[in-house]
Amino acid sequence: MNHWLMKSEPAECSVDDALAAPDATVPWVGVRNYQARNFMRDAMRVGDGVLFYHSSCAEPGIVGIARVASAPYPDPTQFDPKSHYHDAAATPEKPRWMLVDVQVLRKTRNLTLAELRADPLLQDLVLLRKGSRLSITPVEAHHWKTILKRLDAA
Repeated sequence: MNHWLMKSEPAECSVDDALAAPDATVPWVGVRNYQARNFMRDAMRVGDGVLFYHSSCAEPGIVGIARVASAPYPDPTQFDPKSHYHDAAATPEKPRWMLVDVQVLRKTRNLTLAELRADPLLQDLVLLRKGSRLSITPVEAHHWKTILKRLDAA
């Protein structure tokens, strides 16, 4: 099983929004970075663990534990001219952007970016690398365990 950190702006889709969705499952729409898309398309598997991370907000951090709930499929927003995520070069026959569904298993306290940075066991977490701005990043098993311990200790 792989583990991932997936960023979402709470104004777009918060952990509470996801929990309110049927089966607490939401399509992870709007990814428009090829490396992040490739993670979803090529590496994610149903059941993989997900750290649900709020970004672009007053207090960025991990706010939930989730899982990948579907195989990858074309992001429908790429075909919608009214969508902020529309891509005129994408066609249903040749989609450019993929997504997976994500199911929130539980909401957690906000394990803030500052707390993550302060933990010596997380020094090499991809999220914390200088210049790391990807919306989806892999999480090593030892980082996953450390983060879950921090969340469960609260």
